[in-house]
Amino acid sequence: MDDRPSDPEALERYIERNVQELARTVDEIADRTNPKNVARRGADRLKEEAGQVAKAVGAMIGAPADADDPERGGIDKRVVLAGAAAVTVAALVLWSRRRRRR
Repeated sequence: MDDRPSDPEALERYIERNVQELARTVDEIADRTNPKNVARRGADRLKEEAGQVAKAVGAMIGAPADADDPERGGIDKRVVLAGAAAVTVAALVLWSRRRRRR
């Protein structure tokens, strides 16, 4: 069951491979837990979700063919995006307050 080599040179190579693998693993863990990277991933996820919310709202509104012309009954896309941005900001504020209380 022991897969370590018995030859001293082969054992050194085996140890060096394991050291390099452990170093890569530690680097990967450090990268994943870096606060800047965690924040970036969170922001990316929020942007993606805000885009999905904007699409869902647009679908629920059932934008007519002249959706860019508010005078013809369409809803200006800027209004929908502004609403999605406001919801996102509110969610971020609430989330940050909740995290500070812990």
